[in-house]
Amino acid sequence: MDQRRKMMLSTFWIFAVLNYIYADVFTLFFNPAAQTDTAATAAGAALVFAVLMETSIAMVILSRVLKRGANRWANIAAGIFHTGFVTWSLFGRPPEPFYVFFVAVEIACTLFIVGYAWTWKREAASTSRA
Repeated sequence: MDQRRKMMLSTFWIFAVLNYIYADVFTLFFNPAAQTDTAATAAGAALVFAVLMETSIAMVILSRVLKRGANRWANIAAGIFHTGFVTWSLFGRPPEPFYVFFVAVEIACTLFIVGYAWTWKREAASTSRA
């Protein structure tokens, strides 16, 4: 059961990463103001975005290799972090409708990850009688 849960968490992180990438690509392609804003982004802000993307990419691997306890808490922490950051990205100037759609999918995905990791129980020790 642990292997199945690890694979599901990793798969949902892949799904989230693809949505993050496509939301950014759509924003750059369909919103000319975003191109100017991106060019003017401060190095510190770019680093924050890089850390954000790298944590979601790292979770693809970490979800597969970490043991249950560390895996569970890493997924909960990363899921909450990403849910909060994506929610925050909606504030400021009004977002494009396509961006709101991507954000809704991303939030649903990361909340699923948090819930799925939260409900990850220890497997009962199997006892066999010979």
